[in-house]
Amino acid sequence: MKTYTKEIGVFLTIVALMLLLLWRASGFFAYGNLIDLFLTNMPVMIIAVGMTLIILTAQIDISIGSIFAVCSVVMGLCASKGIPVFISALIACAAGTLCGALNGALVAYLRIPSIVTTLATMVALRDGLRWYTQGAWVQGLNSGFQWFGLTTKSYTAITLLIVLLIVAATAFALSHLRYGRAIIATGSHEAAAHQVGINTQRIVFSVFAFTGALTGLAAILNTVRFNQVPSNAGLGLELKVIAAVAVGGASITGGYATITGTVLGVVLLGCIGSALTFLGINAYWEKAIQGAIILIAVATDTIQLHRRKNVSIVTA
Repeated sequence: MKTYTKEIGVFLTIVALMLLLLWRASGFFAYGNLIDLFLTNMPVMIIAVGMTLIILTAQIDISIGSIFAVCSVVMGLCASKGIPVFISALIACAAGTLCGALNGALVAYLRIPSIVTTLATMVALRDGLRWYTQGAWVQGLNSGFQWFGLTTKSYTAITLLIVLLIVAATAFALSHLRYGRAIIATGSHEAAAHQVGINTQRIVFSVFAFTGALTGLAAILNTVRFNQVPSNAGLGLELKVIAAVAVGGASITGGYATITGTVLGVVLLGCIGSALTFLGINAYWEKAIQGAIILIAVATDTIQLHRRKNVSIVTA
C-alpha cells in the first residue's frame, strides 16, 4: 500500500474535484463534454504511456510534440496523394518510430544526454517541417479520411478500445514481463543492471523507439478527427505529457513510475481546464493550477530522494 501513496493522492484529488463538480456544475458530466474531453486528451494519454517508460529509464524526450506534427503532416500528405488511409497510417506510424529510434540511438549508443538530444531534434523537426510546408495546412483530403470513413460513435469506440489495450498491455508488461523489469532496473541503477546481464543500451533505445511509434499512432488517431491537417500540430504537447507522468507519481530520477499513476495524471490535468470553465473560473488559471500541481509533484519527489540518500548515508 505504501508503494502507491502518490497514486492514491492523485486519485483522491480527482475524487474531490469530481465531487465539487457534482455539487456546483453537474453539466460537466454531460455525455458530449465527456466524449470531447476523451478525444482531446487521447493523444496525451497514448504518448504518456511511452513517456512513462522513458522516464523509468531516467531519460526524457521533449521532441514528441515535433514528432507528432511530422506524423500528422505525413499522414495528411499521403492521404491527399490518394494513398489509402490504412497505408497512410502505417507510413505515419513508421515515421514516428524512426524519429524515436533516432533519439534512442543518439542517447543509448552515443551517450548524448537525452535532454540535449531531444531538444535538438525538437527544433530540427519543427523548423524542417515549417520550411517544407511554409506553414500551410494539408488540404484536399477525401471523405474517407475523416473519422476513417466511420461514424463518430464508431471511431470513438474504436479509439477508446485502442487506448485501453495500450494501457493494459504496457501495465502488464511492466509488472509481469522480463522486459518490463529490465526497464525498471535500468532506471534504478544502470551499472548494476548491466552487471546482471541486462543490455541497458538496447533497453533505452527500445523505449525511445516505442514512444515514437505511440506518438505516430496518437497523431494518426487525432488527425482523422478533422478534414484538414495543421502543420503546427502538437505545440506544447511535450509539456502536457511530461507533466501528466510527473503528477502521476513518476520519479524524475528514474526507477519508479506506474501506468496507473500516469493514467490518473492525464485524467487530473485533462479535466482541470474544462472544470474551471464549468465552475465559472477564468480559464487563464488553468496553466497556473497545472504548474502548481506539477511543482508540488516534483518537489515531493525531490524531498523523498534526499531523504533516501540521507538514510543510505546514515546506514553506511
